[in-house]
Amino acid sequence: MTQAIPKLVTFEEFVDWLPENSAVRYELHNGDIVEMAQPVGEHEEVKGFLTIKLSALIDRLSLSYVIPNQAIVRPPEKDSGYFPDVLVLNRANLANEKLWKKQSIVSLGASIPLAIEVVSTNWRDDYYLKYADYEEMGISEYWIVDYAGLGGRNFIGNPKQPTISVCNLVDGEYQISKFRDSDRIISQTFSELNLTPNQIFQAGVM
Repeated sequence: MTQAIPKLVTFEEFVDWLPENSAVRYELHNGDIVEMAQPVGEHEEVKGFLTIKLSALIDRLSLSYVIPNQAIVRPPEKDSGYFPDVLVLNRANLANEKLWKKQSIVSLGASIPLAIEVVSTNWRDDYYLKYADYEEMGISEYWIVDYAGLGGRNFIGNPKQPTISVCNLVDGEYQISKFRDSDRIISQTFSELNLTPNQIFQAGVM
């Protein structure tokens, strides 16, 4: 018996297909529609904590940034579309995004000062797939927040330990700094940020 080859979809087809008000989240990974696992409570606590802290800093410093709720990041010329857990956008560059006003889609690295992924069971997507695409797009800063120590040992150590990997773009390539425990996280986007991994990780267990 011959199995049918699954049909790959284009980014445009994916956007048209996306169900509205669905309880299930989807992303497009190189033409494959991927159903995202329902996040656990700890994941959402960490995501919410970071959104609150960064929003407060944006407000206090009167920065021209915004954190949208449901924006799609599309690597240019690729049939992929991602929904980062926390996405900081540069309002000044959104005028250059052709699909922003009508579809909340961004494709330019200059529009994204910071993207954050909170690691779930599909950790390889964050450490490999999105890492490569965000780097290629020119997103200047990318955080991988691995609060449960799920990633590979070459990323978070052996034995595994909760780690925040901050990837900063230098000459077109990400340079990775790893923060654990009570380290003060160094962010090139938010130089006045005063947070430690422990503060972020404990948001999910309070």
